[in-house]
Amino acid sequence: MSLEENKAIVRRFVEAYNKGNLDLLDDLVAPDYFDHTHQLSPEGLKQVINMALKAFPDYHEAIEDIIAEGDKVWVRIKATGTHTGEFMGLAPTGKKIKMMFADMFRIVNGKLVEYWEVRDQLDFLKQLGLIEYTEKGKKLFPEDVK
Repeated sequence: MSLEENKAIVRRFVEAYNKGNLDLLDDLVAPDYFDHTHQLSPEGLKQVINMALKAFPDYHEAIEDIIAEGDKVWVRIKATGTHTGEFMGLAPTGKKIKMMFADMFRIVNGKLVEYWEVRDQLDFLKQLGLIEYTEKGKKLFPEDVK
């Protein structure tokens, strides 16, 4: 597969996630796919996507940057959504969230086989109102700086 073909596979994956198109995932994800960050198989991936889209029905990922080399594709993603459904036992807060991810996919024979993700989970929990900065943290990380 060319680098551009690999990037196109990742773009299709992000679009399938955005639309909740789990059938398309069967075309994009290898049976032995493994998500190293969340310890998920293809079936686990589908369950997580369903859970996320129920909790954040307007969830959307936008690819800000995409780089391919060899069998790997890296993306920087901006994700947004509104917490209107239960999420991991948390009642809906109605809060809008914004997150940035750095994701890496490995692709073999046109299918996603491995995945790694880096994101600021602490900021996500703060946006949902589950944690607050201490007084010292508020001084170090003022809200208006973001």
